[in-house]
Amino acid sequence: MTLIEHTMDNGIARIVLNRPDKKNAIDTRMWAELERALGDVRRSPDVRVLVLSAAGNDFCVGADLSSAEASGNELGVSHRTQLERMQWINSVVLSLRALKIPTIARVDGLAVGIGMNLAMCCDFVVASERARFSEIFIRRALTVDGGGSWLLPRLAGIRQAKRLCMLGEMVSADEALRLGLVTAVTDVEALDGAVETLVGKLVSHSRTALAQTKSLLDDAYDSTFEQSLDSEARVQSLNVAGDDFKAAVAAFTTKSATPATNTEVAGG
Repeated sequence: MTLIEHTMDNGIARIVLNRPDKKNAIDTRMWAELERALGDVRRSPDVRVLVLSAAGNDFCVGADLSSAEASGNELGVSHRTQLERMQWINSVVLSLRALKIPTIARVDGLAVGIGMNLAMCCDFVVASERARFSEIFIRRALTVDGGGSWLLPRLAGIRQAKRLCMLGEMVSADEALRLGLVTAVTDVEALDGAVETLVGKLVSHSRTALAQTKSLLDDAYDSTFEQSLDSEARVQSLNVAGDDFKAAVAAFTTKSATPATNTEVAGG
């Protein structure tokens, strides 16, 4: 059984966590398959957007350590220490976070522990109204991992990050939206449509400009205002000389020559 389903079509990569009988708890085999799938996405020059979703009614209830060694040995994956194992898992998480293309997490049901933080690594999180989130680690005598200690203060602020990580409370989709953890909340029946609408909007934009915009925003955490201005100037000068900008200007000029139905700003 394939625990990670992976397809690429028309510039859209889709990775599906496929262990619904275990609520998509991630064991060693699943981590290895996810590592390979993300590597394929990273190496593909044609992919413009990644959608990360899950089979069944839950996104992911976290890591499954119960069969870690057995499934790892089957794949030739072994670690001398728990630290080595965590460093390997970190490399998989980082490969998702570091993708240059826009990433979307489609979240239905439970997203807890590292399952929550995989979703938080994505640029957009579209959740159903029944989605629930928890940094459940503390309730298992564990500390937050999967990048949660870095992501949550930046997404929700340090006070809310401490509440989420130190109490392990379950958070509804609506509260997650208020905290800035998710991009949008929709009815269960409308979830797929909302994700595909977002995909359509993203693929209509320049792949290069989207990658540069993502990089500028992510780098802003560690940049001064002056450094951000310098970075903006550098990439914008490349954009203005690029084919995507020329095509966008030509399309805008053609549209402007016809009667407008709404107001559009030239931008820049």
